Amino acid sequence: MERRDFIRTTGLIGGAYAFSGPSALANPSMAVPAPTEAFWLDGPMRWAQLAFVERDPGHYDPDFWLSYFKRIHADGALLSAGGIVAFYPTNIPLHHRSDFMGNSDTLGYLVDGCKKQGMKIMLRTDPHAARQDVYDAHPDWIAVTADGKKRRHWANPDLWVTCALGPYNFEFMTQVNQEIMEKFQPEGIFSNRWHGHDICYCEHCTTNFKAATGLELPKAADKLNPTYRKWADWRMKRLRDVWSVWDAGIRKQKPSARFIPNGFPDKVITGKEADLFFADQQARKGLTAPWANGKGAKELRSTLGLKPLIGIFSIGIEEEFRWKDSVQSDAEIRIWVAEGTANGMRPCFVKFGGDIYDKRWMESVAKVYEGYHKNEKYLRNTASMARVGVVYSEQTDKNYGGQPWQQKSGDHLDGVYHNLVESRIPFDMVNDRLLTPDDLKRFKLLILPNIAALSDAQCKQIQAFVDNGGSIVSTFETSLYNEEGQQRPDFGLASLFGVSYDKKVEGPMRNSYLQLRNDAKNSQTQLILKGLDDTPRIINTIYKVNVKPTATFPSPITLIPTYPDLPMEDVYPRVAETDTRELYLRQVGKGRVAYIPGDLDRSFWQLLGTDHGQLLSNVINWALDEEPVAAITGPGVIDVNVWRQANSMTVHLVNLTNPMMMKGPFRELIPVEAQVTVQVPVGAKVTGVKLLMSDQKPKFEVKGGKLTVAVPKILDHEIVALDLA
Repeated sequence: MERRDFIRTTGLIGGAYAFSGPSALANPSMAVPAPTEAFWLDGPMRWAQLAFVERDPGHYDPDFWLSYFKRIHADGALLSAGGIVAFYPTNIPLHHRSDFMGNSDTLGYLVDGCKKQGMKIMLRTDPHAARQDVYDAHPDWIAVTADGKKRRHWANPDLWVTCALGPYNFEFMTQVNQEIMEKFQPEGIFSNRWHGHDICYCEHCTTNFKAATGLELPKAADKLNPTYRKWADWRMKRLRDVWSVWDAGIRKQKPSARFIPNGFPDKVITGKEADLFFADQQARKGLTAPWANGKGAKELRSTLGLKPLIGIFSIGIEEEFRWKDSVQSDAEIRIWVAEGTANGMRPCFVKFGGDIYDKRWMESVAKVYEGYHKNEKYLRNTASMARVGVVYSEQTDKNYGGQPWQQKSGDHLDGVYHNLVESRIPFDMVNDRLLTPDDLKRFKLLILPNIAALSDAQCKQIQAFVDNGGSIVSTFETSLYNEEGQQRPDFGLASLFGVSYDKKVEGPMRNSYLQLRNDAKNSQTQLILKGLDDTPRIINTIYKVNVKPTATFPSPITLIPTYPDLPMEDVYPRVAETDTRELYLRQVGKGRVAYIPGDLDRSFWQLLGTDHGQLLSNVINWALDEEPVAAITGPGVIDVNVWRQANSMTVHLVNLTNPMMMKGPFRELIPVEAQVTVQVPVGAKVTGVKLLMSDQKPKFEVKGGKLTVAVPKILDHEIVALDLA
C-alpha cells in the first residue's frame, strides 16, 4: 500500500476514518464515532523508549529525560506502564505496584511532561511473568512445562512465567489495559513478550487445544510433526484472539488508539490488521550482518506497505548474556539506525532503566535524530522505486525441512540479500502470499531463493507475472513442494523453468566444479561470464538438484563431477567435462527466466566466494534486462535504497564498508566516495539536489533523463535528495 492510499483509507488527515485491525474484524458492528482530532498514526517520526526498572521511581531524574527528548526532537514516547510492575497507582488487585514508588505517580509525571512537549504517547506492558501472590491466587494462570511442573522464570527465580493463551492475558491484562487507557489516554498500548514462551501444558491450553483439534498437546517443538503444526496454527488463532480482545477494549476507551503486539507469527496478518507497527529488531549479535535491520524492515514493508513502521533499536549490547546496562559503539548504533531508516523505518531508541551509567550513546543518537528532524520531509516516503523483488516464504519456513540438503534453508535468502547489497541493486522483499498482479506490478524481476513450498495458485501467479513481461531467477528446490510441504512429482513451475525434476538431490559435493564455456560470439554468454573471463572453471555449489531439460538451452555453465581431494596424488578430474547444464536461461515472451539447480545462493552465503557472488550477480542482471533506477560507482560496500516523496526523490546510501562487517561491533566508520546516477521520473524536472546528512548542495548534471552527482564522502548514511517539479 502506498502512503497516499493509506492516508485515504484510514483518514489520517482528520475527519472520519475506516476501521481496520483485529477488533473491527472480530466485531464488524463496532460503531465507534469518528474522532474529532486528527488521526495521529502518521505523525511521529522519531521515537524514544524508556523501559523503567522497578527501582526507578524516586531514584531517576524524569526532567533529565524530558530535556533529552526535547533536544533530539523526539515526537513519540514509548513508556513502561504495567504488567509485571505497575509504575502508577494501580487499583487492580494482584497488579504489582513498584515497591519504590511511595505516593508518587512515576508514569503520570513523565506522560504529562511528554504531552506538554507535543509528543504522542504509547504505553508499554509486559505480561509474561508474575509474582508469588499471583501464583497463590491463580495457579492456573502460570505456564506448565511438558513434565507437568509450573514454570519458574529462567532469569529471575522469584517470578513465575504466565500462560499467554489463558485467563491471565484474556482477563487480567484486559483490566490492566482498561485502567491504563482511562488514566492516561495514550495513543495506544504496546505489549512486550505477550505471546508466550514454548508450548504450555497448563489446564487451559490442554483443554482448549483438545476442544479445538481433538488432539493432545505435542510433546516437543518439531515443525514437521503434524500435531505440532496444528498447535502452531491453534496458537496463532489464540494470539489473534488476544490481540482482538485487547484492541477492542483499547478502542472503546479511545477510538483512535491501537494495541500493538511486539511481534506476531504471521507477517501477512500483521500487515493486514496493524495500522502501525513497532519492529523490535534491537541490534546485531554474533555473526549478524549489519544489513539485517534493513532486511527485517523490508519483510514487514512487504505486508504493511507504507503504514508507519517504527524500528526499536537498543543502545546496549544484544548478545546472549544480555548486558542491559551496556553501551554499543557509536559506529554500531549509527549503521544499525541508518539501515532501518534507509529501508523505511522510523527510529525508536530504547534505554533500559532511568539511571544512566554510561552516556556515550547519547551524542550518537542525538546527532542522528537531529539530522533526521532537519530533513523530515524527505523521509516521508510515498513509494519505493525498486524494480527487483526478493520473495520470502513463511510457509516454506514452517513446512519445509528434514532432509540433509534442506538444513539452514534461510541461508538461500541471506545469500541473495547480501549479493544484491554488494551489487548495489535497489530491491524490496515480497511475501509469497501476496503475489497478485497488483502486488507485483511495480517489479520487473522476482528472485525466488529456494522458495520450496508453493501452492498451485501461487505457481499460477508467478506464471502470470512472467506472461505479463516479468522475469524470474529461481534456485534449487523452488516449487518442488506444495504449500503444506508435500513433495510434488515435478516442480510446480516446471513448464516455466523448462526442466523437470530428475528424482535426486546430490551433495554435499566435495571437490566439484562448474565449467565455464565462454563463447565470444554470444552476448548472453558474455554477460553471464562477466568478471570470470580468465578462468575455465569455478567451484561448484554444495548441493544440486538433478534435472532434465524439456526445452533447448545454451550451455555457458556445465558440471565437472566430484573427484577425490585426498590423497594429493589422486586429486585430478576423472571426467574432464560433461554436457550437464548447471544454469538454465530462457526467454519467455517479454520476460526472462533463469533457473539454477544448485544452491548457489546458500553456497555464496556460507562460503562468501567471490566467483559465486559474481555469477549470481551476472544472472540477476541478465534477468533484470534494464538499467537500474540508481547506479553507484566507487569503492566499498554500499546498500542502496530509492524512494519517492510528495515533491522529491531520495537515494539512501548506507556505507557498510568495514572489516567488522560480519562480526561486530564496528569500531569505526570508514568513509568512501561515490558517483550516483539516478533515472529522473518521467515528466519530472529536477530543481535542486542536496546531500542531506552532510548538509551540502553539490553540483549535478542532468542528461538524457539521468542525473549524475558526485558524493565526496559517505561516512555512515548519506541521502541524495532530488527536489522535483
